[in-house]
Amino acid sequence: MDILAHSLWAGIGVAMLGRRRPISARTATVTVALAALPDVMHLLPILAWWALGSGSWATVLAYANALPGQEPGLPATVLLLSHHLHCILHSAVVAAAVSLLAWGLLRAWWLPLLGWWSHIVIDVFTHSADYYAVPVLYPFTQRGFDGIAWNQPWMLVLNYAAILAVTGWLWRSRRPASGA
Repeated sequence: MDILAHSLWAGIGVAMLGRRRPISARTATVTVALAALPDVMHLLPILAWWALGSGSWATVLAYANALPGQEPGLPATVLLLSHHLHCILHSAVVAAAVSLLAWGLLRAWWLPLLGWWSHIVIDVFTHSADYYAVPVLYPFTQRGFDGIAWNQPWMLVLNYAAILAVTGWLWRSRRPASGA
């Protein structure tokens, strides 16, 4: 799924949960940020190569918009770092380890982690084997589930229609403000 849609779904989740319990603006913001993080972080080595090395902005854009197998040529180290950051941040194994660590430190579930978890779960089903299958069990394997590619036009329309429908439902079903 694209970064905007991940953020919107996380925002919808926060809004729905906010109906049951208070959620601070900071918690909501961090939750939405963590929903976008896995797709942003793996671009950092490529951005660093552009900013500090011999890379070009055109190559960064070409990489960000490339279909599998059509990525522009990148230095081996940059490609390796980017690939492993993608795998690490899309791994349920890694997310579980971080969640357990946070639980151990805080002695409670840290709500913003739901943004990261939502990203992983959504991507498992919205990435096909031909379109960056999500390595959900990394580092044990880099294989992913063969889901439906989110970038197919019908899938994009369906996804954003669902986002609009759920957002509309949330807006229509909100409780009226307490009267004076």
